[in-house]
Amino acid sequence: MMDDLDIAADALGRSHKLPVIVIVNDQVLPRSCIVNILKRELPGFEIAEMATTGDLNGLSGRNVRLVAFNMGDVDIADPSVGDRLALIEELCPSAHVALLSDRNDEATATAAMQRGIRGFLPSSIPVEVAVAGLRLVLAGGVYRPLPIVKQYGATSPRFVSEGNVTPELSPVCRCNGFTKLVPEQMLAELTPREQHVLAALKLGLPNKLIAVRLNLSENTVKMHIQHIMRKCRARNRTEAVLRWSGRTNGLLSS
Repeated sequence: MMDDLDIAADALGRSHKLPVIVIVNDQVLPRSCIVNILKRELPGFEIAEMATTGDLNGLSGRNVRLVAFNMGDVDIADPSVGDRLALIEELCPSAHVALLSDRNDEATATAAMQRGIRGFLPSSIPVEVAVAGLRLVLAGGVYRPLPIVKQYGATSPRFVSEGNVTPELSPVCRCNGFTKLVPEQMLAELTPREQHVLAALKLGLPNKLIAVRLNLSENTVKMHIQHIMRKCRARNRTEAVLRWSGRTNGLLSS
């Protein structure tokens, strides 16, 4: 039988094979809370935490998939933000970048997207939406709160956050690398079984576990997921979760 040291070494070896998500925040309490949430919501990743981007040196050779750093209330045009982005690109060239910000304005969000940021997460959004946004980034998508685009093309300065939108608008979709809002009527209602599958998708469960959980075949689960994606106008399961979560959490209702 393996002794405690062997078990610990084996666990450490397995953890080093996992892809890594890094949370960079110089405030210990918020950083610890974010890390604990992500460990629960994203079990297939190692969640690393550090106070500064300079500490990324310690992850040399690791498969860093995402770096999310807190810029607080700093203007995105501040040289310190550019320096940190440059350092991330140098030390983790394959990682996507997400910004955690106390700002929630059009100029900051747009500037972040122009700099190649894949996720812009204001501190005003609910935690479940932030997690869904990070899932979308990890899946190769882009997440940001969007300005409201009315049906006839007029743009309002308000953002899609915490119910502050007009009733005719609904979740976002990505087209040619950009995001936009789609009319509410384009989203068909989910059947009760599809809602059960969606709830399992929100937990990050693979098809096999969803099948066991719901007493379905894997082929049936795949069929339900395809229906959910079609009804949500989503390209993948993560995007479907994000868009339906935004709808049901009141982000996109009056």
